[in-house]
Amino acid sequence: MSSAVKTLNVGMLGCGVVGSSVARLLKEDSGDFAERSGAHLTLVKVAVRDLSIEREHVPKTLLTDDALSVVNDPTIDIVIEVMGGIEPARQLILNAIKNGKSIITANKALLALHGAELFEAADKNQVDLYYEAAVGGAIPILRPMRESIVGDHVHRVMGIVNGTTNYILTKMDEEGRAFDEVLKEAQKLGFAESDPTADIEGHDAAAKAAILAGLAFHSRVTSSDVYCEGISKISARDVAVARDMNHVIKLLAIAELTDKDQVSVRVHPTLISRQHPLASVRNAFNAVFVEAESAGELMFYGRGAGGAPTASAILGDLIAIARNKTRGGEGHGESDYADLSIAPIDDVMSRYLIRLDVADKPGVLATVAQLFASHNVSIETVRQSGRGDSAELIVATHSAPESALKKTVAALAKSDVVKSVESVLRIEGNSK
Repeated sequence: MSSAVKTLNVGMLGCGVVGSSVARLLKEDSGDFAERSGAHLTLVKVAVRDLSIEREHVPKTLLTDDALSVVNDPTIDIVIEVMGGIEPARQLILNAIKNGKSIITANKALLALHGAELFEAADKNQVDLYYEAAVGGAIPILRPMRESIVGDHVHRVMGIVNGTTNYILTKMDEEGRAFDEVLKEAQKLGFAESDPTADIEGHDAAAKAAILAGLAFHSRVTSSDVYCEGISKISARDVAVARDMNHVIKLLAIAELTDKDQVSVRVHPTLISRQHPLASVRNAFNAVFVEAESAGELMFYGRGAGGAPTASAILGDLIAIARNKTRGGEGHGESDYADLSIAPIDDVMSRYLIRLDVADKPGVLATVAQLFASHNVSIETVRQSGRGDSAELIVATHSAPESALKKTVAALAKSDVVKSVESVLRIEGNSK
């Protein structure tokens, strides 16, 4: 490479596990990155909250606690945001864009909430905004959807996009353990945060679902458009029932086109057949399953989080932006031309598994069946097992709208023969 090759200066907002990995790889592989990108990529300034903390691979001379000094520095060409949160990350990115700097972010919550604003600003100022690391860590899913299958029609995207919940559900399935016990283990191992709410209640997955849906269906989708239900109510009994059906429970992010040409986006625990490719995704790994008109079924699998995997995606974006800057041109902006509306969750069709604690006496099954029929929810199978004065009734339904299922469950809860509705779970796939 010629000594006259352009140098691009990089600034970084945040330097935790991911940021430290980015800094390390930038230093270790600087020669390769220069060959691949056509420019020398130099990390020149890193904004952190606490200057007293030692950060391996980042010289103290690069550190500052003034984040504005990074986004306002006229010598910096590209800003990497790995600080997380909504503010001040949003305003800092907007300032950087206004100052003509291209942006790389791993901030799925910010993109799911304010993506339209950020993309509009980037387009107005003719800079790149890349975000491969926001969904699936090292898994290259966003770029293939934005580029490789952009000439196709995507019908559905379904994925395991949160490693914490997948680890918990894997252990519950394989070892028969309770949710609370496995959660504590996940926290000790570093798979779950001390406050795991964003993961176990599905909020992290919902932000990623919004990003995937927007890309797949060329429409603006925000986190508020995503129906969200977590795994904290999943019991060992739910997992055992799924196992008896040759199914496994996964927290799935699902985005699909409905018959009314609307976008349905949701995150919830789902029973899937053990024959489905997603069923074999274990522990903290992620996978995204795409169904397209011409390409058919595609699956992207890998490590969905962690310092090095996420840094890999960030550095891929960095090289792509560097190529744009050295060879001319801009990357892909927001594609929202379709402007499809969001389907209300009540209109979404699904199969369901309802587990009931009922009185163990004659006529119960007939009463329960009548309640389903009166709300136009068709029963596929029923399993009953007695236990003293009570019985467990497990009902699997044919596909029905969410609104009808809700009314059925409400009626069951009020029925004299039903002691409690123990759980309601969705089943993925058509009935056989």
